[in-house]
Amino acid sequence: MIIWLASYPKSGNTLLRSMLSSYLFSEEGIFNFDLLKKIKQFPNKLTYENLGVNTNDRNELVKNSIRAQQEINKGRSVGFMKTHNMLYNFKGQHPFTDYNNSLGVVYVVRDPRNVVVSYARHVDVSLKEAVKIVTKSVSTNVMIQGNWSQNYLSWKSFRENNRYLLIKYEDLISNREETFLKILRFLFKLRNINLIVDQNKLKNVIETTSFENLKKLEKQDGFTEHVINKQGKKVVFFDKGAKRNWANSLDKDMTAEIEKTFNKEMIELGYL
Repeated sequence: MIIWLASYPKSGNTLLRSMLSSYLFSEEGIFNFDLLKKIKQFPNKLTYENLGVNTNDRNELVKNSIRAQQEINKGRSVGFMKTHNMLYNFKGQHPFTDYNNSLGVVYVVRDPRNVVVSYARHVDVSLKEAVKIVTKSVSTNVMIQGNWSQNYLSWKSFRENNRYLLIKYEDLISNREETFLKILRFLFKLRNINLIVDQNKLKNVIETTSFENLKKLEKQDGFTEHVINKQGKKVVFFDKGAKRNWANSLDKDMTAEIEKTFNKEMIELGYL
């Protein structure tokens, strides 16, 4: 069974995976980038290729999403998967996932104004183009992510039977220990396992997954999830984190468009 770590891009999924992999997959809770390999991304081409699915045909990928997850779930009890997909049901016939393959979801959300600024830098587009991407419904060959609110709202269906935990990126930064403990309690409850917190591990997780340390590790060891910009230069993944302030980058028109498009959800989440 899969536990999804879901989010719109540039919303804190990497930080969540860093913290979880440190606590669950290391002896001392000390983070290193190799630990992230314990949590794979879905969809991924290799899984589909192993099933003989044409990965250049998005319709075939969508139609075989459940089949791919069934393959992943063979021989394993519970595993984490990262995704930026929205929880779609393509043409009402092809759901992204179902309860036979999924145990629950931790969904990470971030203020869409900061998402826009971070996204623009990450994919090397203008802020105006990033606003368009984040506010419109977007899909690629292997991913249907929707816009920011579609992505966020779609995963709420997992609230049934307490299978859903919403986490704000801002809380992962400003209230790290309490927020992480909330996540651990949710995950252990999903699996009907009693959580006994290893305080030393917890302390190491909080310290070694700080933004400052992640930035230091990237500079020291490199990070495979970085991208190359249009000039052929590597874009540093861990740039500003919580220090990023949309008010210093977005003009009034961009801000107004984002706030108008996502007004209801931003109010609901306390961003307005």
